[in-house]
Amino acid sequence: MITPAGKECHHFYGDYFRGRHVEECRLLEAHDLKWTPDMCNTCPVPEILQANACEHQNLIPRLEKPLFFLKSQVKISAHCDKCACNVATPEIGCGQCHPLPSVFVVGPQPS
Repeated sequence: MITPAGKECHHFYGDYFRGRHVEECRLLEAHDLKWTPDMCNTCPVPEILQANACEHQNLIPRLEKPLFFLKSQVKISAHCDKCACNVATPEIGCGQCHPLPSVFVVGPQPS
């Protein structure tokens, strides 16, 4: 669904049927975090989901304020269920679930 920031995110839910105006971020709600529509402007989740659609990667959100007088921003860490490891770069993934084809590997090829 399209977020208030105009990005596609499957964690966002909006119900506008017959005059309703219900919006929620189900990723933040699942982790008991308070969501506001302005958080979608700086949220990295739509870009992560566009770059990496691995079904084993779980996104773990947290809210951080860059400075005490600024609004909270969504920060994401990721965990891979398949290899049970933390993912350093969620856009790329853990590197074990989906190995690169041999065309992209530089150096000696494994036999």
